[in-house]
Amino acid sequence: MTDPGTTRHDVSVDYTRAVTGGGGCCSGIVPKGVVAKIAGYSDEDFAQLPPEAVVNAFGCGSPLAFSGVQPGQVVLDLGSGAGIDLLLAARKVGPTGRAIGVDMTDAMLAKANENIAAAGLANAEVRKGIIEQLPVDDASVDWVISNCVINLSPEKERVFAEIARVLRPGGTMLVSDIVADGLPEEITANRHLYSSCLAGAISEQAYVDGLRAAGLVDVEVVDRLVYDAAQLVGFIGSELKDERGCGCSAADLDPAVVRRWAGQLTGRIASVKVRACKPA
Repeated sequence: MTDPGTTRHDVSVDYTRAVTGGGGCCSGIVPKGVVAKIAGYSDEDFAQLPPEAVVNAFGCGSPLAFSGVQPGQVVLDLGSGAGIDLLLAARKVGPTGRAIGVDMTDAMLAKANENIAAAGLANAEVRKGIIEQLPVDDASVDWVISNCVINLSPEKERVFAEIARVLRPGGTMLVSDIVADGLPEEITANRHLYSSCLAGAISEQAYVDGLRAAGLVDVEVVDRLVYDAAQLVGFIGSELKDERGCGCSAADLDPAVVRRWAGQLTGRIASVKVRACKPA
């Protein structure tokens, strides 16, 4: 089994390449296209955001689309990236509230700070850290949101425990993520598919059970999009090529392999929104 620190380092390197546009051939191996990074966002949402926040969004659907975030509340965004959900949250909570983002990648933190400044928001901030050990006080936030990030963690049980720790009694978690049931080893062992939010995904049942084991209650999947074969071919193929059509490895880019994987995974990969609460 790969060391968790090594996995986190690999993911950070991949997302640095993605947000900076550099790093050679494999600079585009993060979710885009078929993963529906803008699902759940309205034209009004986009109108509120700096263009760079939208361009550098790598999620699988807006976690705020189903939320009841109120003015004056504190929202914590796990793996906040360039800040698309962080900025939307900051606008929802208003000047009396606070939106805090946590990310482990320096390039993402820098981009988020640029976007916060461009948006002119004084109630948003980003902190460097890992989601398995959040730089956030106990029982200090009303909401935890996250957009296609928890699947990247090699220690998901620690993430679930941290969510329970930082939420105030009665607080709510609402995250968008990728879940997968019965991934073959050739996928789970693929380093680039891990950064693409596929190889590290766990089953929907394991996700729900993990949150309950952390002490959260009223755990439910409130939305689900199951990918079909055609979507999976596009998903896997896009993740293994960058914008110039350059592949991470000739073997991985074999179209026959991609089609075979898609056939094996049809009906077993989904984008979900999961909600849970901390007991009052």
